[in-house]
Amino acid sequence: MEMNATYNSLVAVGDSFTEGMSDLKPDGSYRGWADVLAGRLAGRSPGFRYANLAVRGKLIGQIVEEQVGPAAGMKADVVTLVGGLNDTLRPKLDMVRVRDLLTEAVERLTPACGQLVMMRSPGRDGPVMKRFRPRMEELFGHVDALAARHGALVVDLYGAPALGDPRLWDVDRLHLTADGHRRVAEAVWQALGLAPEEDWRTPLPPAAPPGWAARRVTDARFAREHLGPWIGRRLTGRSSGDGRAPKRPELLPYEPPAVP
Repeated sequence: MEMNATYNSLVAVGDSFTEGMSDLKPDGSYRGWADVLAGRLAGRSPGFRYANLAVRGKLIGQIVEEQVGPAAGMKADVVTLVGGLNDTLRPKLDMVRVRDLLTEAVERLTPACGQLVMMRSPGRDGPVMKRFRPRMEELFGHVDALAARHGALVVDLYGAPALGDPRLWDVDRLHLTADGHRRVAEAVWQALGLAPEEDWRTPLPPAAPPGWAARRVTDARFAREHLGPWIGRRLTGRSSGDGRAPKRPELLPYEPPAVP
């Protein structure tokens, strides 16, 4: 990858990770790594354009059906594609179908953009990670194979121990904090051949683990506010993204957010 290359447009495709949960802004919307990356790229390229088609809760089939076509039609310099992880967290998983759909997405996006960027997504250390690790690693193996075959870049967030630190994850235990998203933006920035501004792999400073009582309070809050609703949606076939439109559906000039 050419160092200090110039990019004039970015389209982000995916689910809640790319939408930006849980990097909450004061107005209640989400920023996330893709917005951070777009802002930094815009600082290097006047007239830079950005679209973010990602919607929380989307499975890879929905990403292919709803986002890949519009993204391909935008002919952007860079397209990021992160999907399939929501599928691996479902009780029933057809990994052959997931692989086939991801392959379709790559085959449609690669010729339609200057550079396709894929990721081995990060995972929070804990019991969920332990349970679903084999599925995730099978998915990431397919990502690596597709990237090698089609000339895509792969940003290996999964292989960075720092991003497994629970302190970089929101209370829902599924989405990164603002600091986590900032690190992801830096990782993609460097993968695109741009000069590093920080070492995104740097571990957080050591800290004493929370006591038993604090852990129980945290676990109770997680179960009440996040685990229960998540199970309810699974049982009723609903998704957190049902009826939700992308936050930036068109490839338009990026304007920095107003400072409050």
